[in-house]
Amino acid sequence: MRDEWEHAHTDYTVPAQRQTPASLAESEGDWRHHLEHSTPNGWLIRHSAMTEALLSGKRLYLLHTTKDIDAIRTSRQLHVSTGCLVGALYCSPLTSERQGLRPHNLGAYLMETKPSTQPLIFEITPDAPIQPKGIDYLHLGAIHLRTYQRYQSYLTPAENEQLDRAVLAGLRTAAAFLDTALANAVGHTTPAPAFIDQLADAVTAVPFLGYLYFEVLSEYLMLHSATPETKTYAQAGELNNRLYKRLAFAAVDSMGRLFDLARFNPRHHRLVQLIEGIEPTLCPGAAEYVRRRLSNLLARTALHPSQDAASVTFQGADLGTLQKAAPGLIGQMVFREIRYMDRYRHLYHCFEKSKALEAWDYWNREGIPTPFNGILPKGEIGINPVYPRASVRAWAAEKDEKGHLHPTQEVLADFTPHLASWWAPPRQRNGVAP
Repeated sequence: MRDEWEHAHTDYTVPAQRQTPASLAESEGDWRHHLEHSTPNGWLIRHSAMTEALLSGKRLYLLHTTKDIDAIRTSRQLHVSTGCLVGALYCSPLTSERQGLRPHNLGAYLMETKPSTQPLIFEITPDAPIQPKGIDYLHLGAIHLRTYQRYQSYLTPAENEQLDRAVLAGLRTAAAFLDTALANAVGHTTPAPAFIDQLADAVTAVPFLGYLYFEVLSEYLMLHSATPETKTYAQAGELNNRLYKRLAFAAVDSMGRLFDLARFNPRHHRLVQLIEGIEPTLCPGAAEYVRRRLSNLLARTALHPSQDAASVTFQGADLGTLQKAAPGLIGQMVFREIRYMDRYRHLYHCFEKSKALEAWDYWNREGIPTPFNGILPKGEIGINPVYPRASVRAWAAEKDEKGHLHPTQEVLADFTPHLASWWAPPRQRNGVAP
């Protein structure tokens, strides 16, 4: 179990260490070297301000925005949410300056776009330098599958059969693309425009592909951008989070109402338009980058490390075979499909708290009071609610005219090992802007 959680975390200050399937044309280390040394902002992968703050062992300040400040004050409790951080309070970094606490560009964006929320300042005093291990939700598939199998008896036979049918139907529909992507991962190049169109069509059947697609494009934008805005953030040690926010909202009409990457599936012509609208100079290389990067990431996140990527096929394979060969992909599909079951709201805590308990145990043993989203150290950081060796204080905050935050009133509340209320996006398979 610990090995699975170790596999799902990335420390960008050391060489890539994950076990990966055989026959891949490019290793994780190859990609790490390319991204760090061949992109304008690649140096931030290893040397972001957030990573250096964690390694310093000094007091940290984090920003969280909430609509429920009165409920927090009344209950004196802070609950955490699931999502990309599994079971942590979602925050972004703050930098202490003479003028006040300066928000990371992600936090500034959140306050600008959610003006009705109350900003909270959290002060975390760690017991030691914090291991800069970030959790990568794209690598959680095997854990999702194991958790489902552990609590499978909580579902009725009919529900389990319904889940199997839905997953198998999605796999059969997307099998040709999945095999194409694996072929690309082992070096058999296919034309990028056709690859993108096949990918876009496959997202409907396998929603996890929408998450991969979005994260690959986000990485491409953040690491390659050369705009004055991006350069300003880079000087502060930050990747530019506004780029992928613009991408998401431009790609999906209703993303502002419901941020659901299962609906992120632009075809090639639309992808070209999206990148042109964000940073035109990045347009020529975008599709080819997606083809290479997504193919490699799919193989590494979908397949068991013991597999040979050149030998796996999704076409004609039964579900039992694929659970062993591609537990990462099956787990991601189960995780996203099970949320739409009528009774899942009653079973949510059984499945999701089980994963949170394991994550908390891993973080405590590894000395991680503040886990972060480890797809890239881009500024999405959380607070581990049960870390026993760090003190945490919280204040309501006000923003001045220059954007700095200042504490106003201390919020007396304790972190509790409880997850926020169940929620899942309504089932919607389309809605992408033409």
